[in-house]
Amino acid sequence: MYCLKLGVTGAAISTVVSQYLVTILMIWQLNKRVILLPPKIGELQFGVYMKSGGFLIGRTLAVLMTMTLATSMAARQGVVAMAAHQICMQIWLAVSLLTDALAASGQALIATYSSEGDYMTVKEITNFVLKVGLVVGVFLAAILGVSFGSVATLFTKDADVLRIVRTGILFVSASQPINALAFIFDGLHYGVSDFPYAAKSMMLVGLVSSAFLLYAPTIMGLPGVWSGLALFMGLRTAAGYMRLLSKSGPWWFLHKDLEAVQVG
Repeated sequence: MYCLKLGVTGAAISTVVSQYLVTILMIWQLNKRVILLPPKIGELQFGVYMKSGGFLIGRTLAVLMTMTLATSMAARQGVVAMAAHQICMQIWLAVSLLTDALAASGQALIATYSSEGDYMTVKEITNFVLKVGLVVGVFLAAILGVSFGSVATLFTKDADVLRIVRTGILFVSASQPINALAFIFDGLHYGVSDFPYAAKSMMLVGLVSSAFLLYAPTIMGLPGVWSGLALFMGLRTAAGYMRLLSKSGPWWFLHKDLEAVQVG
């Protein structure tokens, strides 16, 4: 962006190149552990893959459409407001995604033990990951609440932009515990292969949040966009929690005395 003076074009090129480099490195490492291409194409089980993959594609589209709509509504507030929104969004996403590591770890552990039928361990992992996620979310909220003003100056020195950015401190910091739980719930559902629920619930959450985003910014301005995103994450968390409460879904074992079942 600066050395070659390519500006936004340079940012786009570097992003694409980095994605290809990471992909190549991941495939290279994966190839050392598993056989990527079996002797027979039929052994790839494309049907099973496409079924699960189709649900996840639908879920991803619901997320992207909601986030894109939020950006569109922020852009309608003006250049300064849009700049402030992008700063808040980058900090919000960067910090929130730190908890995604917990979700990935929980997903891997739950998938391993649930495939072995060890639901007692799965139950312990679920409770542990949710507690850790909540604690981490509260910790991140506290850190951002104290340092957000200083962190924002790393992005710009424009006084007008910074003035608007500082009004987003509640959105960026207070939503962190909710964000942490939302990502962890996603990981938990993937761990038990609950892809249909993850996709359908996300589509419904995206629909409700998008409806809110279409109207709230016209009344509240930029805070309306941030409120819509906070609602989006809150509904994701609620949907994940409701699934764990279901006694008939894949989380049935959370409502059973597993020790008594095993003894029986």
